[in-house]
Amino acid sequence: MNKTVLVAVGGALITSLAYTAPALADGHGISACLITKTDTNPFFVKMKEGAEAKAEELGMSLKSFAGKIDGDHETQVAAIETCIADGARGILLTASDTSSIVPAVQQARDAGLLVIALDTPLEPIDAADATFATDNFLAGELIGAWAAASLGDDAANAKIGMLDLAVSQPTVGVLRDQGFLQGFGIDLGDPNRWGDETDPRIVGNDVTAGNEEGGRKAMENLLAKDPEINVVYTINEPAAAGAYEALKSIGREGEVLIVSVDGGCPGVANVKDGIIGATSQQYPLLMASLGIEAIAAWAEDGSKPENTPGKDFFDTGVALVTDKPADGVESISVEEGMDLCWG
Repeated sequence: MNKTVLVAVGGALITSLAYTAPALADGHGISACLITKTDTNPFFVKMKEGAEAKAEELGMSLKSFAGKIDGDHETQVAAIETCIADGARGILLTASDTSSIVPAVQQARDAGLLVIALDTPLEPIDAADATFATDNFLAGELIGAWAAASLGDDAANAKIGMLDLAVSQPTVGVLRDQGFLQGFGIDLGDPNRWGDETDPRIVGNDVTAGNEEGGRKAMENLLAKDPEINVVYTINEPAAAGAYEALKSIGREGEVLIVSVDGGCPGVANVKDGIIGATSQQYPLLMASLGIEAIAAWAEDGSKPENTPGKDFFDTGVALVTDKPADGVESISVEEGMDLCWG
């Protein structure tokens, strides 16, 4: 099967990256698993919808599992063990702890399952058979460059609050954080971790668990450190919504530039309403549907998906969404983002 994938590159949705898999026979009898970080985040809800729709189309059976909260590593390990015992042919996984999950993933691969990381690369990335993901560093870089360009000369004196994901520093959180800083023009320390930078513009880092309540608490913590923060990076849009509520509670919601990553419909609506200045949109339904196709191909003839040329993963695309475009940073409008959003 030759499938042309629509990928957002350079601010526009274009036809790119032909994903090739062999022609598939009847998928009945092939089972797969989807293991996400949670079952409440709209990103993972849409991922599950994409996997279910593609599995139904191909006549496959799908079992879905999720952690209780972002960071619930033990539940994910138990889910992998269940999938092995059930005779699944493959697992789609968004790992909460990208290094600690590796032994369980290796156990699945040794049992003959194809393991594809979705959205969040494992550490090391080749611990999975393949990774289907947004270029998370680029997603961060786009919002960082947009924020710096929007501030102009004031970027030199910015006070930046960094709202990250978890203290375990999963790869997705590190990549977005470090991409943002590079895009903003801040020198990185170790690019494989956040929080070691020395630029005085960074007020500090706090963690959100990727949800609204976590975003509110993290924002409050950083405001206690410096109430004059004027730029806020957030790991995702639920965290951004929480940060906004914390700023609103002290009357500073109109004075702080918030940027984020996800591209869900609520987040894009927040861009339209001025709550978020810009967000980098990713495409979870595409990740999951391609992952199911890859498991079907593996079950059919043992073939594995190929990476995007020049990258160590299959790039499912990203586009910056804002109604306030900045010079030198490609973007799509909120209207276009709403046409492509999810959740």
